[in-house]
Amino acid sequence: MLSGFQCSQDFNAQFYEFTNGYHLPMDTLTVKEIRAYGYTGYFPEEQVLGQWFSVDLIFRLNLATAGSTDELPDTLDYSQAVSLVQNLIQSTKVKTVERLITIVADRLLEETIAEEVTVRLTKCQPPIPNFAGEITLEITRRAASSGS
Repeated sequence: MLSGFQCSQDFNAQFYEFTNGYHLPMDTLTVKEIRAYGYTGYFPEEQVLGQWFSVDLIFRLNLATAGSTDELPDTLDYSQAVSLVQNLIQSTKVKTVERLITIVADRLLEETIAEEVTVRLTKCQPPIPNFAGEITLEITRRAASSGS
């Protein structure tokens, strides 16, 4: 049935290989600009005074059932994802943003139906002299049951 199916290289999506060897696009759900005040940082002052973080999420999952049923239990509840990210940022004290972003990605995969998540975490005002910019990390992780 799908023997003639081909995906353009220009198509901007992640593709997954099924056991029959065909590649199909996965649906995405994006949540942008989750803001939370947290205490992650290498310097002791960062872990005491804290700072603002911003997080963007891109979930990859199958939304076909929710598209048919129109029922919240059949999709990813993004309000719960926002609360989870905010709580993790507010309560986690680690030295590096690399550790924090990994904790966030792992928990989102544990507690949602997403097969894959991309987390973009921004330290809004890093304590770097004469630097008014931001520092952003981005990681992508797959759920264990997705064959990662």
